[in-house]
Amino acid sequence: MDLASLTLLVDILDAGNLSQAARKLKMSRANVSYHLNQLERAVGMQLVRRTTRRVEPTEIGLRLYEHGRSIQNELLAARESVSTLGKTLSGRVRLSVPSGYGQMVMSDWLIDFKRQYPAIVLDVRFENRVDDLLREEVDIAIRVMAEPPQTLVARELGPVRYVACASRAYAKSCGLPVDLAGLRAAPLITSGVIGRQLRVSAYLGDERQEVTLEPTLISEHFPFLRQAILAGLGVGLVPDYVVHDAVRAGDVVTTLDAWRLSIFGTQMFMLYMPNRHQTRAASTFIEFILARARAALPQGEPAEAR
Repeated sequence: MDLASLTLLVDILDAGNLSQAARKLKMSRANVSYHLNQLERAVGMQLVRRTTRRVEPTEIGLRLYEHGRSIQNELLAARESVSTLGKTLSGRVRLSVPSGYGQMVMSDWLIDFKRQYPAIVLDVRFENRVDDLLREEVDIAIRVMAEPPQTLVARELGPVRYVACASRAYAKSCGLPVDLAGLRAAPLITSGVIGRQLRVSAYLGDERQEVTLEPTLISEHFPFLRQAILAGLGVGLVPDYVVHDAVRAGDVVTTLDAWRLSIFGTQMFMLYMPNRHQTRAASTFIEFILARARAALPQGEPAEAR
């Protein structure tokens, strides 16, 4: 068993199947399969279970994968140390952020980071998928969820508070819901899944209720939702950062303030793979964003590592 074979096993399991690994390594599928077979012969045990779509590690395969990943990460770190010695911090960070939070909260943070580290390439995607981390399309993902996947490193950025709100003019002419059931009768503006009913969880102390709603205006573009709320088209159910300045200015009023409302989750997390080498650029970015998120938290609400 040699180092090249061990790292090939890592690449195969990370890719999920032989065809994807072959494309990544710029090898033929037959060549990848041959080297995997040779490694299994050298070890004397089966290392992966093949299905029509994926490969899964056996127990010994998983142990060898963990050793191979550690070695691969150390090699990458050593190469980076040599290549960046005495140079300005550089590299590439591939980032995926939620459309609303990314546009309305993180944009200023990302611009400040870029000003501070101009040689680092920021590749930012505004989207709401989680599986892009597993496909190695991004290095870091920011997501709203109730509980992060156990397979990922999750760093808490802070709570997400949803508010029920409307323009002052709408509230004056149509009134606002005074209880959760009242949300069903209101023309609802929110970011739920198109074509499906929206399930909203609501918490009041130890009490938990769930209400199913049918929004009349749905979008993942939060600036548009904000515009629709200000235009008086209905009652918005959005994260507080979408309308917080309009609430302060008195243009938007809120209701059901005693309830803690949730659509997708109540916590914002920064997610990344636990066994993937973090470049100096990525590590620097992670600490920068965590510091900005902590500074933005109300007093007494510390973000924690998971």
